[in-house]
Amino acid sequence: MTSSSANTPAKTAQFRIRPRTEADLDACVRVLSTIHEQNAYPLNWPTDPSSWLTPGSLLAVWVAEEEDTREIIGHVVLSRSDVGNAAAALWSDGPTAVVNRLYVDPAARGRGVGAALMTRAVAEAKSRALHPVLDVASTAPAAAALYERLGWTLLAADVEQEWLPGQWVKLRCYAAPTT
Repeated sequence: MTSSSANTPAKTAQFRIRPRTEADLDACVRVLSTIHEQNAYPLNWPTDPSSWLTPGSLLAVWVAEEEDTREIIGHVVLSRSDVGNAAAALWSDGPTAVVNRLYVDPAARGRGVGAALMTRAVAEAKSRALHPVLDVASTAPAAAALYERLGWTLLAADVEQEWLPGQWVKLRCYAAPTT
């Protein structure tokens, strides 16, 4: 998938979505670190960020990269639904897959990178006869706005989940459009 920017003349470089490779992990962690510093995502910095980006329930993973520089500018994972996944528990119309570990470099936002990554993950889930779902911390309104712009259905707005012992987080749970 190739997209181009209409943001500013300086941001006209195109990007592509492709499967993530092992060689991409260091760059993915660097971008994730920037996002954590600027946007507190993930809420709790993982002890091993590379492992966090490669969960045991992984089905597929992609990156967005600039076509001209090959710089990693985004990331998304599609996972099997785990026990305790709030959004999957709320979806009652068949098997699910969870879209997670989605992020876009702050310097690349506003160019459709997040939407392109979501489109790729949704297509993969549907090719496996799974319905995509996700949850997002209520403290991430920009992410929620993206999902809503893409037509995702809000399943629940204030699901509480314990992420660490004694750390309860309110989540918004979504399901991909059914059409």
